[in-house]
Amino acid sequence: MKTKAFTLAASLLASAAFSSSHMDAPLVTLDPAANTTDVYAFVSQRNTTKYLTVALAVYPHEEPGVGPNKYNFDDNVLYRINVATGASLPTAQTPKPASKPTCTYEFSFKTSYKNTGTIAQSYLGVIGALDDASQNLVQRYTVRKIASNGKATALFTGVIVPPNNQGLVTPLYNQSENGANPAKEGVAAEAGLDGYTAGAVHSNAMGYQVFAGQRDDGFYGDIQSIFDLDFSFAGTSKPFDSQSGYNVHTIVLNIPISELGGDQQIAGVWADTSRRATNVLRNTGLDARTGSWIQVGRQGNPLFCEAFIPGMVKDSYNRSSVTEDVLRFRHYATAPELASILGAPLDRRVNRSDIAGIFIPDVIKVDLSTSPARLAGGTNPGAAPDDVGFHRLGIFGGDTLTSTVQEGFGGGTVPGGWPNGRRFGDDVIDIGVIALLSDLRTSPLQIFGSPATDIDRVTSNDIGYNKVFPYAATPLNGRNHQHD
Repeated sequence: MKTKAFTLAASLLASAAFSSSHMDAPLVTLDPAANTTDVYAFVSQRNTTKYLTVALAVYPHEEPGVGPNKYNFDDNVLYRINVATGASLPTAQTPKPASKPTCTYEFSFKTSYKNTGTIAQSYLGVIGALDDASQNLVQRYTVRKIASNGKATALFTGVIVPPNNQGLVTPLYNQSENGANPAKEGVAAEAGLDGYTAGAVHSNAMGYQVFAGQRDDGFYGDIQSIFDLDFSFAGTSKPFDSQSGYNVHTIVLNIPISELGGDQQIAGVWADTSRRATNVLRNTGLDARTGSWIQVGRQGNPLFCEAFIPGMVKDSYNRSSVTEDVLRFRHYATAPELASILGAPLDRRVNRSDIAGIFIPDVIKVDLSTSPARLAGGTNPGAAPDDVGFHRLGIFGGDTLTSTVQEGFGGGTVPGGWPNGRRFGDDVIDIGVIALLSDLRTSPLQIFGSPATDIDRVTSNDIGYNKVFPYAATPLNGRNHQHD
């Protein structure tokens, strides 16, 4: 039966499951700087401080070999990462339309140029250090914490964004600090970070850490086979990672868990992007943007908008609040069309309270009471190894943590990765499909496949992740990652 189910899963994935990647809703696809690609959230620790690490990636499919390299955060987009705890967190059963996040972290950017009269827009030469004379395009940003009562606190002001990895003019990103070489693999100690990344990590007196800049796209999977109608994922001689070679722009924030009221609780994390309500175009080239901020995109869990929300509703989902999920979108999780397409047994196509518990509301739930999450490194030579016990399939691969605030799957056992948080390196395609084909409502659980189950044959990222803040991998060098 498992073999038959796997065959159905592999042959029918394309119809709804992952028919897009980072391009999940029609309108925001036209707005890449505001298009959220992935959200991450997990428990970490630095020295004696326990953190909730959160990250938001935007701007899908940045081609490293393009010129001029003008992928940037947008000065006219408000990027927000939201955290809800306690009474602020809606559940799959209880809508809380009046609730606000416990904390919202707002990131706003400002771009300037050292020389506006040159065609060399981003680089005037080899950049030896952040903000030196050769870094022509400079972005700085401000981070504000907005409490549920509306009180705003400035956490960081004027923090610099490192340059994109262009190659020869940004040698520090690359192996042997040679811009002709591939990007450096991820490291296990802060001292190993490249100079641009290390210089762009900032801490404040409250214990927060922040980074924003170009990074490798940490999502991996064979999306191309689906568009090639190769539903068996056998069209190439080796596994094909469709996201390989692309960069994204990523914001990473370390939030001291003490700022959230302690670790004996569960937090919900999601992100959204907004633009001003009015944009007036002038022939002087100085546009005016006024009015309130209007949400144009949002994301919590991977796959929900892509794989569960029907096409005609995707834009509406992106403009809505998570407080509406229980009333407007819960039925897409309790009776997921995708389960039928995957050929799941009939009893696993309806009344999926287990799946609703993951996706409704569409926030990443993180158990803050556990020990720090195990982290992925990489498999390439020179990459830091995975932590002992890390598995890309999380609980389906035996990678678990122990909670002190919930029973979990018995004795406090909770997943080591998504859907308990989401780490860089979690194989969310395989985890999602396995969850749908399994039955997590029963005791004992009925788990599809085995710890070695692989849906699309892609089992790792194209470059190793960092195991220290900012965790996301080094941005790729276009001289070594080209797309035809």
